[in-house]
This record gives sequence, structure tokens and C-alpha cells, in this order.
Amino acid sequence: MQVTDKRRQITVGIFIFIGLAIFVLGVFTLGGQKKAFTRSIKLSVLFDDIQGLKAGNNVWFSGVKIGTIKKIQFYGTSQVQVILSIDEEAHKYIHKDATASISSDGLIGNKIIVLTGGSEKFPFIEDGDQLRVSTTLSTDEIMKTFQVNNKNLVDITNDFKTLSRNLVEGKGAAGALLADEQIANNFKAIVANLQTTTKSSNKIAAELDQFARKLNTKGGLADQLMTDTAVFAQLQRSVAELENTTKSAAVMTENLNKASAKFNQTDNAVGLLINDPATAQQVKSIMTNLETSSQKLDEDLKALQSNFLFRGYFKKKAKEEAKATQELQKDTN
Repeated sequence: MQVTDKRRQITVGIFIFIGLAIFVLGVFTLGGQKKAFTRSIKLSVLFDDIQGLKAGNNVWFSGVKIGTIKKIQFYGTSQVQVILSIDEEAHKYIHKDATASISSDGLIGNKIIVLTGGSEKFPFIEDGDQLRVSTTLSTDEIMKTFQVNNKNLVDITNDFKTLSRNLVEGKGAAGALLADEQIANNFKAIVANLQTTTKSSNKIAAELDQFARKLNTKGGLADQLMTDTAVFAQLQRSVAELENTTKSAAVMTENLNKASAKFNQTDNAVGLLINDPATAQQVKSIMTNLETSSQKLDEDLKALQSNFLFRGYFKKKAKEEAKATQELQKDTN
């Protein structure tokens, strides 16, 4: 009976010891997960919307868990203050300008807080510091964006469906091009004309190239004009002579203009005769008087020839003229 009681006590003691060991191991395990037995510092972050964060959620930095969410409480009128418990060893990698953002542990996992390291020109964080918030798209916003994109994709698919139906039915310019044989033939004719035009353009380009080569032929006129200084000097002299001729013609034209201008004036004889009717009438009268005087003079000479006093003189003069005429004819023969 005593042996049985001892065995029972030993068995109970063993179970109690095992139970205590399991309890202590569980406490240390949970404490390790919750960072209960490691030295830590506290940081705070102010969010407008914590998107379902809970106390006990993890804090990550560069893909490594460095702490947990210690406490969540309202701050001010509408903000929420989140208290973070960060391993003291991690503070030497995080600077005061670091930012905090809300993310998810996987696509639909628990909410977590992700910290950035900041820049090296700022000192490291200290216990009680408040971090800035980095605004990122939440999972809900991402899902909303996916929904909008899906709707847009459905609309685009419907548009392509309508477009393909119109093409098959021959609606619109593209549909008519595919369905109407006459339009297709016209399009082929246009393509053929474009090909012909392209060939003509190539031919013209080849001819221009040939013409350019002829211009560059050694010894040709164009080559001499561009390279031979003597030919160029002759061309310059010709141009200078042409300029002088042009100047002379201009001077002559100016003189003619001046002379013609004088014809239109009445301060000279020619202009007076041309432009003054009275002077012209006087000239006509003088010419008429001269003609009348010459007629009267002829009549007077004839009367003198008939007069006996001058008859011998005129006969003698006639004989001398006849003799002179005969001598002239002899010299000619």
C-alpha cells in the first residue's frame, strides 16, 4: 500500500514537473513572439485611418519583424495614435525622418505597419519619437482600382465586339472597304497609281542625279564656272561691261526724256513751233508769202528777159551755159 502511494506521488510529481516545464516553455515562446523579454523603445504614429489595425499586429522593416503594435487610441478630433514597440537593436538602422505606412501580410493577411529607414543625414530614432506617415494605396483601394480596370476592360471588349460586327456587316469606311468590292478595286487602283507615281519620282531623282553629275563633269561649262578662276573673271568683266552699257542706256534715256520734255515747253523754238498755234500759223503765213513772192519774182524775170534792154544779156548767158554743157559731155565721153 505504501509502495503504491509512493508511485502515485512520483507520477503526479513527474506530471506536475512536465506541466510546469511546458508552461515555462510556452511563456518564453509567447514572450519571444511578442518581444516581451527584449529591451524595446516606443514610437508613435498618427493615422487618419488605420484600416483595421489591431494591437499586437507586427511592425516590419526591410522584410524583418522588429516589433509589435502596443496600443491604439484616438488622438485629437479624428486621428488615431498607434503606439509601436520596437526592438532596441533596430533603432540604429532607422532615422528620425523615417516614415510608417499600413500594409498587409500578404494579399488578404493581417494588417501590419512597414517602416522605412530614412536618410543618413538625420540622427537615429529615440524612445518617444513620432514618425511621419507615408500614404500608400490600401488593399481596399487596390481592389477598387481593379474593379474600375475590370469595368474599363469590359467596355473596351464591348467596343471591339461592336467594331468587329460593323466590319463584318460592312458598316463605316473600314467595313465598306472590306465588304464592298468596288471600293476595294478603287483602293487597288489608288495603290497602283501610287506605285506609278513612286516609279516616276525615282526616275526624276535618277535624272536629277545624272544632271548633277554632268554639272560636276571635269572641263564642263558648269565646272569651269564654279572652279576656273579665269572663266569666272571673264564672266565678271562681261557683267561689268553689261552694267556700264545699262548705265549708258539709262543716261541716254534720261537725255531723251529731257529733250522730249523740252518739246512740250514753249520757251524754245521747237517747243514753240509744236505747242503754240499762233506761231505755227505765222510760219504758215510766211511760207505762203514766200511762195507768192517766188512766183512774182519768176514773172518779173520773164518780163526782164522780154525787155530789149536785158535781151542781149540773157542770150549771152544762155550761150555760155550751152557751151559749158557740151564741154562737159565731151569730157564724159
